[in-house]
Amino acid sequence: MTIKVQKEDVDIGALITAAKKHGTGAVVVFDGIVRDDDITEMELEAYEDVAVAEMEKIAAEATRLHNLLHVDIIHRIGRLAVGENILIIVVSAGHRPEAYAGSRFIIEEIKKSVPIWKKELTKDGGRWVPGEHGHGAGKPVKK
Repeated sequence: MTIKVQKEDVDIGALITAAKKHGTGAVVVFDGIVRDDDITEMELEAYEDVAVAEMEKIAAEATRLHNLLHVDIIHRIGRLAVGENILIIVVSAGHRPEAYAGSRFIIEEIKKSVPIWKKELTKDGGRWVPGEHGHGAGKPVKK
């Protein structure tokens, strides 16, 4: 299991290989990418320690609820261009329904509770986007 917040891109092929544990019948990959919504880039910030701890809880709950054999969650931060990976989730399970359900559970829970914020950058400036992840009310307050 790998649960991380990082700036570097992700080797999705290596994650898929690692997810093929004994008894695996299905591997599901979610690759959230920066979409071209008239933006030039996206900037992501996280409260890293809390984000990782929350994603670890989500992975454990998904494993319990959906009988997952393996879970990887890697959320990128920093400045990302259109087409770059933002969030990678790789899960494996004995059967397809559990793998799909586990992956969907993880992404929906991340959107609800993990403190990661995004700013969409355009040629005219940028704006923090509310409601997408975690606290979602906009740019985090730095203490």
